[in-house]
Parts: sequence; C-alpha cells; structure tokens
Amino acid sequence: MRLHRNLVFAVIDGLGMIFNDGQYADKVIERVLKYDKRWGARDRGFVAETTYDIVRWKRLYAQIAEVNAPYSRQDLFRLFTVWCVLRGIELPDWKQLEDTPVRRIKGRFDELSKIRKLRESIPDWMDELGEKALGDTLWTKEIAALNAQAEVVLRTNTLKTTKTKLRELLKAEDIETETISGVKDALKLVVRKNVFVTQAFKDGLFEVQDASSQLVAPFLEVAPGQRVVDACAGAGGKTLHLASLMENKGQLIAMDIYESKLRKLKVRTRRNGVHNVDRRAIDSTKVIKKLHGSADRLLLDAPCSGLGVLRRNPDSKWKLQPEFLEKIKGVQQDILLSYSKMVKPGGKMVYATCSILPEENSDQVKAFLGSEEGKDFTFEKEQNIYASEHGYDGFYMALLQKS
Repeated sequence: MRLHRNLVFAVIDGLGMIFNDGQYADKVIERVLKYDKRWGARDRGFVAETTYDIVRWKRLYAQIAEVNAPYSRQDLFRLFTVWCVLRGIELPDWKQLEDTPVRRIKGRFDELSKIRKLRESIPDWMDELGEKALGDTLWTKEIAALNAQAEVVLRTNTLKTTKTKLRELLKAEDIETETISGVKDALKLVVRKNVFVTQAFKDGLFEVQDASSQLVAPFLEVAPGQRVVDACAGAGGKTLHLASLMENKGQLIAMDIYESKLRKLKVRTRRNGVHNVDRRAIDSTKVIKKLHGSADRLLLDAPCSGLGVLRRNPDSKWKLQPEFLEKIKGVQQDILLSYSKMVKPGGKMVYATCSILPEENSDQVKAFLGSEEGKDFTFEKEQNIYASEHGYDGFYMALLQKS
C-alpha cells in the first residue's frame, strides 16, 4: 500500500478531533470526507477505516508509542506509524515519520498483547466489569469479537421487493451479497461499499441494519391489523421492520423523547413506502397515559450502555463511564415500569438492549416482574446474542405477556 500525504493528513486531523476535542467518530469522519471532492471510493475508505481502526486500538497504540493525551500532532503521527508498522505498510520518507523504531514497536506489541485490557484496548474498569458479568472465558472471547470490524448488513424491505430480487439488483450495481442463516431478510456485503448511493437504496428496497438488530422485531410476534407501539423508536430502524412484518396494515405508533429523531423517521417511511406509522414525541406523561391498556404489542428498545455495538462505535469505549451505566440502569427500569402500562390484557411486550451485561438485561426483567407494575406480566422467553457466538452485534431481548 502506498500512502498519500493528503489522505494521511486527513486521518491525523480526524484523530485530533476525536481524541482531543471529544467529538464523535462518525460525525468527524463525515466532516473529514468532505475535504476533497475528488477522492474516490478507495480514498474515502482508507480515511474512514484507518481512523476507526486507530480509534479502536487507541490504548494499545498509545502504550506502544509511549504518548499520552492530550495528543500533539506529532503524537498522532506516532500512533499512525504504529498502525502502519503492525500492518506491514512501508513508511514513506516524510519528516513526520522519521526515525520510526520498527523493531521496538513490534517488540512492545508482543509484550503488551499478553495483557487482555491492553491487547483489546479497553479501560481497566470495563475489563473488570466484563469479566465479573460474563466470566473470564466468555468475556475474553466477546471483547475480542467486539473489536472486529463490523460487516455491512442490509435488511430487505419486503413491502417493495424480495431478498432474491434485491440481490439481483445490487449485483447489477456491482455489489455482491450473501444471505445470513437464521436472519430471514438479511443480506451481507461481500466487499464493503457505499450502498447509500445505489438506486436500490434510493428506491427504498433496503435499510442498513445489523443482523442481530433484525431479530428484534420478529421476536415481538406482530401481525397485520394490530396496534403496535415502538416506544423508544429513535430514527426508526426497527419501526420500519415492524411495518414490513405488519404488511402496512394496522397502526404502528413510533414514539421517542427526541422529536428530531422522529423527523428522520418521516423521511425514511416515505422512502420505504410505509403508510401505517404514527409518530408521537414523548413531551409529557400524558402521551403515555393516553395509550394505557391499548397496545397489542409494545417494543421497548431501551437506551443502554451500548457495549454490544462496540464494533461499529469504537470511540464509545473511551466516552462511556461507570457513572453513566448506573444512571442508565435507572432509566431502563423507569421505562419498564411506566411504558409497560400501554400493553392491553393479552398483549405482549419485548424489552431489548444492545448490551451484553446481565445487569441491563435479564436482571432488569426480573426486577420488573417482581414489581407492582410487572405483577400481571409473565415471562415467555429471552435471547442473549453474543458477537463471539453469532458474529454480529451483541443484543438482548425478552418477551413478556400481560395476563
């Protein structure tokens, strides 16, 4: 691989914004990719993937390079040289990359890789938490899997096309895909490409959605004609999936505390050909109370630590703090206690998170079932999805029925 100065400098700029300014990696990369309109797909891929990779391994690389935050520009170049050396990339004769101690870098890597928290590049507290929650064996496998690059997975919009037809259309646009066993409507890209510029995407034939996330909507057991509430809808990835499973029939109420996210859903529903979604911002308790005892199905895709999706959000390893975890657990229980009142007798509810921690998952369900608000619910089934076992994001879901 030949390194190009303008691309490398863009990576360095991005790392500075992420590490020193605390900006979110996805937003930074979106901004940096606008530097030069002449960059092709390969150039843009290099900037994005290299930046994400160095963010993912920040702690390990910083230890090897012997640099500490806040990072000077030369420190960031040292992190970049570690990335190059460990991938066998020949370093050009640039002043920023002079006197790179190649043998020392490789030696330090071998030495530090014996320690899990350094090998997997995670904070001490996260390593301790993961081992305590999952046990040494599972946590060791899981955090390694969560450090792998996330694959691009699509969900076929069955309101408009079939998986077979979508594969053919994407192949005509030079995008090869594979099916995924156990995930009915999913297609996985063989080679990473920008799918958002395809005609198939513009026509609303698919959404980008991880395979694990695609298992949540079917878990709720919805049917056409029901009243279904997605109470933590966000921008509506699972809302759109529910609409497909409902065949656009019945009422699908998408709710969120952030109206800005629901506005994005409006655009997505139009593109997907979805007609049965009613968007409602939760701006007071009255919004919930109006729906008490009326929902056939309720999805609670609760806010969480996001530990199951580190593959696609590697910078969250450095942003997440133990205090946030304690706070979000309180939010999760509040959501269960108050939102569950929307389920009508005989109705069903799914509680889901993109976390792998029992304290955010099964422990929350047990606490709810032992509460006054949960006494009329019975536990039906649950599923823990681990990246190390399934190859996709970590997820949890539990199905409860109201008597």
